[in-house]
Amino acid sequence: MFQRSDLFILLAVSISFALSAYLWFSGQYEEGLFTALWVPSILCFGIYFKLMGLRSTK
Repeated sequence: MFQRSDLFILLAVSISFALSAYLWFSGQYEEGLFTALWVPSILCFGIYFKLMGLRSTK
């Protein structure tokens, strides 16, 4: 169901989310917000590469 690349994308999203939560709750608000912006960016890149992979197989 999941490919290895999908798991790496989800792992990267999970790590960046956990890091941003840690930074936020440790009082480093700006760094936490900056790191939180990585989550949708990584997901968008993952979706883009998934679609390009599907497109090349047709």
